[in-house]
Amino acid sequence: MSSRATPGVPDVTVARQRVYARTVLAVTEVRSRAERKERTRQNLLDVTLRLVAKRSLGSISLREVARAAGIVPTAFYRHFDSIDALGVELVDESMRPLRQMIRNARRGRTARGDIIKDSVEILGNQVRAHPAEFRFLSRERYGGVSAVRRAIDTELRLFTSELTIDLARLTAGSNWTSEDLEMTAHLMVSTMLATVMALLEVDKRHAEDERAILLRAERQLRLIALGMSVWRST
Repeated sequence: MSSRATPGVPDVTVARQRVYARTVLAVTEVRSRAERKERTRQNLLDVTLRLVAKRSLGSISLREVARAAGIVPTAFYRHFDSIDALGVELVDESMRPLRQMIRNARRGRTARGDIIKDSVEILGNQVRAHPAEFRFLSRERYGGVSAVRRAIDTELRLFTSELTIDLARLTAGSNWTSEDLEMTAHLMVSTMLATVMALLEVDKRHAEDERAILLRAERQLRLIALGMSVWRST
């Protein structure tokens, strides 16, 4: 029998190919739009970090950010509701990876398995790789944008809460109260915050200063851990 299509009747295979081609084209266009939107969103975050390098977030305007990003002000609202919302997103993008990596260190998912040494090394690497983000956090923690202050406070409380949970696991059988576990976690987080502030002030020409700060942080955390071993909750 002949496989030729009947005159006037579309070939089924050709029709399916056309549908497939249109579908692929539509999916590609959607993906391309999503990628462009993500690039613009990331660009807005990046230019904002540059603008706040020596200024507070509250001192910059939406128009200033849009101009620096190369978009019109109305296009800004396709990505963020306000400068405050952009600042909150910066807090999340700066803190979330650090919390995840240090949580992995506490749960033995790093190379050495030395929780304190690994955590300090991660902290040092993150501050070294992303100084602009940490300067932003340190400045805006007590800055004028309340939504950003709350976001930073929330991240720090999450940091402390996660550490408290892991301390309870690591000290199982020691009969520590939840209040004492939280107090210890708070001491450790405060030590890490002080370390970040010190690292941000290091002159890059003096690597030995950074090593000294990280060594001191490690010793401070070990001292807190040593205190845990003899502390008795009452």
